[in-house]
Amino acid sequence: MVYGVTGSGKTTATARISAASGIPWTSVDDLTWGAGWVAVSEEEQRRKISEVCARDVWLLDTAYGAWLDIPLAHVELIVALDYPRWFSLQRLARRSIARAYDKQPICNGNTENWRQMFSSESIIGWHFKSFRRKHERIMRWATSPDGPRVVRFTSSRALDAWIESLKPVEQPR
Repeated sequence: MVYGVTGSGKTTATARISAASGIPWTSVDDLTWGAGWVAVSEEEQRRKISEVCARDVWLLDTAYGAWLDIPLAHVELIVALDYPRWFSLQRLARRSIARAYDKQPICNGNTENWRQMFSSESIIGWHFKSFRRKHERIMRWATSPDGPRVVRFTSSRALDAWIESLKPVEQPR
């Protein structure tokens, strides 16, 4: 499971890890957001994530607090993107501006727009609301002897080098 602060590049990292390892990945946004940015019910999110985590091998590009317990009960490795705020925030701002400009679909046909970017529901606002909590969660996981193994990255260069070192994982038949 890839986990990190908002704007850290979890989806991009997950796609790259999947390509290098051969482990199929699931975009959490595709399971949790319907058309028109309508949130899928928590019950349905939990059902969908449970199905993914019941597979022999899986890779998620994040985990939401409402169902974090599900992947944590099954995960073998957490790839933690724990970048400094300035780094993830500038990535997020650049990405949001580009998406508002080019209207490229993100998940289930949804796009970002200028009004959203400056609303109380903006992803940039969410970055500020969630940064500390996510960072602290990563630190707890990384220092816990009882939890899953955590590979914590504080720079994108270190993540790049790690991904370059990955080999394909043998898939169960």
